[in-house]
Amino acid sequence: MARTTNPACRSLEHVVSRRSIVHGFGAFGGAAGLAGIAGHGLGLCGGLAASTAIAETVRAGGKRVLVIFLHGGVSQLESWDPKPGTDTGGPFRAIPTSVPGVHVSELLPHTARQMHRLSIIRSLDTRNGDHARGQREMTSGRDQPAPLDYPHLGAVVARTSAPAGFSLPGHILVRGGGGGAGTSAYLGPRYAGVVMEDGQPPAHTARPDALSAEADRRRSLLRSRMNDRFAGRRRTADTDAYTQSYDQALDLLEQRHVFDVTRESQRDQDRYGPHEFGRHCLLARRLLEHGVPFVQVNHSNYDTHHENFDFHIEQLGEFDRPFATLIDDLTIRGLLDDTLVCVMSEFGRTPRINDRYGRDHWGTAWSVVLGGAGLQRGAVIGRTNANGTAVEDRPVDHGHLFHTILRGVGVDSHGTFHVAGRDHPIADPAKGPIDELLA
Repeated sequence: MARTTNPACRSLEHVVSRRSIVHGFGAFGGAAGLAGIAGHGLGLCGGLAASTAIAETVRAGGKRVLVIFLHGGVSQLESWDPKPGTDTGGPFRAIPTSVPGVHVSELLPHTARQMHRLSIIRSLDTRNGDHARGQREMTSGRDQPAPLDYPHLGAVVARTSAPAGFSLPGHILVRGGGGGAGTSAYLGPRYAGVVMEDGQPPAHTARPDALSAEADRRRSLLRSRMNDRFAGRRRTADTDAYTQSYDQALDLLEQRHVFDVTRESQRDQDRYGPHEFGRHCLLARRLLEHGVPFVQVNHSNYDTHHENFDFHIEQLGEFDRPFATLIDDLTIRGLLDDTLVCVMSEFGRTPRINDRYGRDHWGTAWSVVLGGAGLQRGAVIGRTNANGTAVEDRPVDHGHLFHTILRGVGVDSHGTFHVAGRDHPIADPAKGPIDELLA
């Protein structure tokens, strides 16, 4: 039976209906999967051989960023910073991970086995409890109480990391509910996010059945000739931008297969699971293998003002195994060294449990996870107090995280973009990276 709620914060995050607990969590082993963990390898890939040719080809094109955005605000206490046995800790145990001395929630048994490839920041203090503002700030690295003109992380990565002549979109958002389109602001439309609704190929990329391939080719040739004639007389920045966009669209049509996850083996589709998030993680792997510089996969809805514990069983039960499978695959295929992975939300959830057995919005002391590329692995940055109500050590915010991600993929985050005669700092000049997390 699907769960529904009466939205406490009246936000869009609450409108999305929940999947059933049985489908979301039980499909991957239910309570039996919450046993203790031993060993360092998940072994999810079985006999899957590393694809050396893919890894070498992709590495030649530069580094990439994968963001998994847990929309609505995942609870740090039910994920990365458990506090069992305290007045705020809730009913779940903390389990050991593949990093000695580091524990996570028992709702993440598969991810726990991958923690030697990841690091946790447990000291986020963003001082924000608004969904839209939190999404803007976490994905732009800037304080944005109102919609301001700063580019999304994906636009920055696409601008700085896409190889010359790269014909696919450099900034792709796999929505599956939640999230905006990924603004490119002053960087221009070339770097704006291409949205794949529900993991489907971008809209309008299939040739109409009534239009033959030959007719389409002749039409494009005519357009090209007319455009060249016009450009010879009246070439401007606008006409160049149009030509570039049109040519990229043609390339996209020719490579539509890149976005078709059904081309992956049935075995891989089964390993990632039959639900939406599993398909989206497999799609992310496919896009990264084809060199796309930035991919964001959205998973919602974690806005658990009601029945926080039941809903986190459902949501994290759906998240855990596909995400761990993806990390394992990126490692085996030789891609994790050049792909920075970040699991983030717009904020965390209150340590205090409300009268509806829920947790509310909380930007004061919460967690994110990073891994891959130029980052330390198996590290824990920062610390909260005994019951998670405050940061005790190494407070950081979205600005520091933004710098760290960019530095991890080799971008000088203190540099500038020179656009239309103006210099724009790449990241907030008042902040800097989390140096101890950089390899």
